[in-house]
Amino acid sequence: MTVKVRLPLLLAALVTAGSAVLSAPGTALAEDQPTIRELLDKCDNGTDSCVFHPDGAAEISMGESHQVGDSAFNCTPDSQTTTVGWSDTTGESNSVGVSLTAEYGFSLVFKMSITATYGHTWESSHTESELTAVNVRPGEVGWVTREAQMQHVSGTYELHFPDRFHGHYYWYVPFDATGPMPDAPSTKTQHTRAMTDQEKADHCG
Repeated sequence: MTVKVRLPLLLAALVTAGSAVLSAPGTALAEDQPTIRELLDKCDNGTDSCVFHPDGAAEISMGESHQVGDSAFNCTPDSQTTTVGWSDTTGESNSVGVSLTAEYGFSLVFKMSITATYGHTWESSHTESELTAVNVRPGEVGWVTREAQMQHVSGTYELHFPDRFHGHYYWYVPFDATGPMPDAPSTKTQHTRAMTDQEKADHCG
């Protein structure tokens, strides 16, 4: 019986005579051992099977707050409502540093697994555009920030080879990725503060 074990090592480690676990992107146990990227490139491209097993529920969180659109400077003696137009794109990241946009190999396996496990698709990139009204008092500057809703997924690729690949029929590759939550609203916030003397000189001179 083959026992599957995930070891908390940064390098490849033998599990049984015919299987191995590989962790730490870009590393290998020895010169004749593959990197994570090399193994993932073999997914459905030389394997009998390639399956991604999520560890559990996706972790949902808000992304980093950042300004979108231009700042609005009010140099008049009256309060002004300014419409700030903006477009903002949220991308993905993962433990290997590769794009999951491709519709083949480990990318397709990952996205199919996400759909089957969580009932929604994986988005590698999501762009949101909007016109946001900001009320700016005299002598102040206003701006808009956005936080996108993100999902973090971790799990293991299980690869079965018809012949030994670098000495093993089975490889287990840890992988995690973070991307925008599909069809989830982001948080937009309007801000104002007093202009600095330099800002007044630059924009109200």
